[in-house]
Amino acid sequence: QVATIAWFEADSICGSHSVAIPLVLVLPYLCRFFQCLRQYKDTKEKTCLLNALKYSTAVPVIFLSALKYHVFPDVWISFYRPLWLISSVVNSLYSFYWDIKRDWDLSILTRIFMFKNPSAWSNLLYGRSWVFYWVLGSNLILRCTWTYKLSAHLRHNYLTVFAITALEVVRRFQWVFFRVENEWNKMTAKQNFEMSSDVMPSESDRLLDSNSHKV
Repeated sequence: QVATIAWFEADSICGSHSVAIPLVLVLPYLCRFFQCLRQYKDTKEKTCLLNALKYSTAVPVIFLSALKYHVFPDVWISFYRPLWLISSVVNSLYSFYWDIKRDWDLSILTRIFMFKNPSAWSNLLYGRSWVFYWVLGSNLILRCTWTYKLSAHLRHNYLTVFAITALEVVRRFQWVFFRVENEWNKMTAKQNFEMSSDVMPSESDRLLDSNSHKV
């Protein structure tokens, strides 16, 4: 009986309206935000600032979501809900772009629609192009799973919440494989370039080589 009450009244028992919840949720994003700023201080790479901006877009989403339970419903619908929608769309699209362009290096022009004429980075670890089409589509969809909150009957369905949470774990697990592949391609290309530089003679050696001249 206690377990049944805890299941059907989880909101009131677990305190889903507590102010502490958004504070806890925002901590990982703040940690990554300051890590990116520190990395920029050390390397002076502008990419670090763009990455920090990506993590900062999650902050308004978290606090606007929590604000829903602390303002009047008409105020939420007329003012805060549009802000929440805009911030959620910006965060999802920016994160999706960062996944495919920065973390995975899947350039739209050279890596997705030009598999027959691949770029220098197109050493496909998985061998089949449909895998990359799949990961693009699934990543975009899973980045937008927050839209289930727009439906009242789904938002309060615990099975839906569990399923969405499980899919988020799958998305992050899937992200790792292509992130590793991208780093592997970069490391391999760098090693091949260094080896070719060591083997190839310099221009001065070629000019002074007597075999290449006829008197």
